[in-house]
Amino acid sequence: MPEGNARSGPLSHIRVLDLSRIMAAPWATQIFADMGADVIKVERPGAGDDTRGWGPPFLRNAQGEPTREAGYFLSVNRGKRSLTVDMAKPEGQALLRQLAAKADIVIENFKAGALARYGLDAAALRAVNPRLIYCSVTGFGQDGPRRDQAAYDFAIQAMGGLMSVTGERDGMPGAGPQKVGVPIVDLMTGMYAAVAVLGALARRAETGEGETIDLAMLDVQAAFLANQAMNWLVGGKTPRRGGNRHPNIQPQDVFACADGHLVLAVGNDGQFRKLCEALDHPGWGTDERFAANAGRVRNNAALTSLLNEAFARFTREALTQRLDEAGVPCAPINTVPQVFDDPQIRHREMLRHLPHPLAGTVPQVVSPMRFAEAPLRFDRAPPTLGQHNAEILAELGLDAAAQDDLAARGVL
Repeated sequence: MPEGNARSGPLSHIRVLDLSRIMAAPWATQIFADMGADVIKVERPGAGDDTRGWGPPFLRNAQGEPTREAGYFLSVNRGKRSLTVDMAKPEGQALLRQLAAKADIVIENFKAGALARYGLDAAALRAVNPRLIYCSVTGFGQDGPRRDQAAYDFAIQAMGGLMSVTGERDGMPGAGPQKVGVPIVDLMTGMYAAVAVLGALARRAETGEGETIDLAMLDVQAAFLANQAMNWLVGGKTPRRGGNRHPNIQPQDVFACADGHLVLAVGNDGQFRKLCEALDHPGWGTDERFAANAGRVRNNAALTSLLNEAFARFTREALTQRLDEAGVPCAPINTVPQVFDDPQIRHREMLRHLPHPLAGTVPQVVSPMRFAEAPLRFDRAPPTLGQHNAEILAELGLDAAAQDDLAARGVL
């Protein structure tokens, strides 16, 4: 840990060597950084993480000119230190082995077996540091018929069944499979990676032993099919796209008011009766077709027709107020700017502006985790490429002359 830059948070005693790029594994390492870990992000000299170029938009400097910092990169690399190293060079491999020897965690997302060529695979680095937790994130895992294939979030959403249950149902306007509007498989893979590593850390605290973790995006997608998977496994019926309708709980859908749309998310029979009273149709709550959730699911077409007529009588604001007062879950469909203008989001300070060397400040959507005894501190922006080379190499004992020599030979 660099002197004078002490971290706070529940992982402030942990060091992470981050050999990953793009989104899935960097999402995990950003979670570690938010919790105070010292995360050293290793990037290619001159190019860096692929997502640095995934723009526009790009962050603008103090003069209003675009920098090389893409919004995509800025969304997933907060709190890290950037070190450029060419791992194809023996000197670069030696530097990374030195860092691994002092690390608690290594996380990477190269193709299966790729890092073994450089002596940077789990077996090699855990031989140097037996307490090391080494997490590999790939599309399909370290074994199996697809182990050598590359994967991206969009493809896994398709292969993993998510797109088969996402989108408007056939026969309706706009029907067809849709991907989720954020890279959900990448994000969920990052979350699973973080959970797995934290589990390994807890075990190491008891046994003193490190761990090797094999995490595959396709496995993650299969795992979070959740209720839709069980709907098929238990019911034997292939789940289909249902638009915004929930397959197991009704009424949960988007309904049109007189001046806009509203999401209704009734979760139990009591809430349904309150909905009926708020709509001035209390009889629906005792109708044998709708009184229990199973009946509402079976008779959804009839119920939806009735609700559409009722909702059309109200403005969105008036109905939202009425449903809120009745304790019926509902919500407007906010745009992204509206999300960050929501009084609850503003109160919780989910949007912060961190100091940035090029732009003065950079906006960041911070971690939702709140710790009473080990509070998180957001004070380190996503790094510029190689921003911390001198700092990190000095911690390894390399003086300025040695660093200049490595740079001259293309290692940094």
